[in-house]
Amino acid sequence: MKKALHDRVAIVTGAASPIGSGIARRFASEGARLILADLERSGLETLASELGVAAAMLVVGDLSKENVAARVVKAAIRGHGRLDILVNNAGGGVIRPFLDHTPETLRATVDRNLWTTLWCTWHAVPHMKERGYGRIVNIGADSVRNGLWMHAGYNAAKGGVHALATGLAREFARDGITANVVAPCIVETPGVKELRKTDSAMIEKMTAVVPMGRPAEIDEVASMVCYLASEEASFVTGQVVSVNGGSTML
Repeated sequence: MKKALHDRVAIVTGAASPIGSGIARRFASEGARLILADLERSGLETLASELGVAAAMLVVGDLSKENVAARVVKAAIRGHGRLDILVNNAGGGVIRPFLDHTPETLRATVDRNLWTTLWCTWHAVPHMKERGYGRIVNIGADSVRNGLWMHAGYNAAKGGVHALATGLAREFARDGITANVVAPCIVETPGVKELRKTDSAMIEKMTAVVPMGRPAEIDEVASMVCYLASEEASFVTGQVVSVNGGSTML
């Protein structure tokens, strides 16, 4: 049986993060050719070694900078001659009460989430449009819908990530390009496991809004990303798909 992403060329940003590496592993298992990008070199190299990704297909740098995003897309075109899939996973915000933010922390949150997504997409879309095929999957946040505590600044950035996908979906619908968002709730990452040891009350509070009563597993998020990145999802575009155990519904 042909694998879901057989021979597709895919960029995964934030690939050294727990969710990013989970997505990269799922894509590799489904036959994708990967370009991995992240701020952090050592984790990226470890993942690349595990997956057999060539060093030339790694880009280390701050994707909120336009020239770094350009390098990522150029690596795909130079190495494979095309780009089929872009997963905008790079992100991470400063989670704190809104009035405890500083101008610096708010700017960092918007840079890490929205500008990384904007620049990578801006460079990727012309190549997809030229070939008449593309899958863009942004990693958003269910907190945009359910309004979690201390997430106002983060939601401002991720809300832009959600909105970008809907605009792209309509603008490029007849160019063979789809754009969607996967919005997880709390996910069982190493960071969440560590926080459970030091602030179990916060984890319980965040989990309490999830009817299933637990965080998502990384593989549960990656599986939805893989579906939206596949040819099977050809008629799905402009959607925010929540992987959230029911914490928001419709």
